[in-house]
Amino acid sequence: MRTWTRKGSLGGPKLRSEIDGNEAAVLRSLVESVRGMLSDRAESTPQDPLAELTGIRTGHSKPPEEAALARLLPDFHKPDKKDDGSDLNGALRSLHEPEIIDAKCAAADVILRTLPSGGGKIVLTLEQADAWMSGLNDVRLALGTALDVHPEMPDELEPGDPRAPHLPVYHWLTWMQDSLIQALMGE
Repeated sequence: MRTWTRKGSLGGPKLRSEIDGNEAAVLRSLVESVRGMLSDRAESTPQDPLAELTGIRTGHSKPPEEAALARLLPDFHKPDKKDDGSDLNGALRSLHEPEIIDAKCAAADVILRTLPSGGGKIVLTLEQADAWMSGLNDVRLALGTALDVHPEMPDELEPGDPRAPHLPVYHWLTWMQDSLIQALMGE
């Protein structure tokens, strides 16, 4: 992938890059995987009779069990020592999780719609670039959780480490997101 650039046009600023076919396939697969996890979570929401009567959508009241999904849908409230916060977190999660999942899926859809399947030029509006930022962040969070990325982690892992082949993909996503941020800032 080439560095993102920002160009002015009659229709407003555009962000441009180019991606090869292999990179496009990897990115598409990762975005589809994250979107699939989020969609599965939304579809597994327990039925709520009150929500059905009022038309108010509700989500799960319990956090996801899968680590990557829990990273994408964290608790809303950090409990203090005398309260575990589960009631408040459950209520907030139930109220807001459907909208959060919708927003994350919409960002993934923008990436999938604007990513050339066989590689090629990518041209984004500012709104689409914001969606790419959000979607790339979600993919990085999910992959970083799966790889157990942490601040003390070396840039390269030992060849025998099963995470070693995937860490460069995480670094590539980080670089891609940073490049997009720089272009959005006009640098």
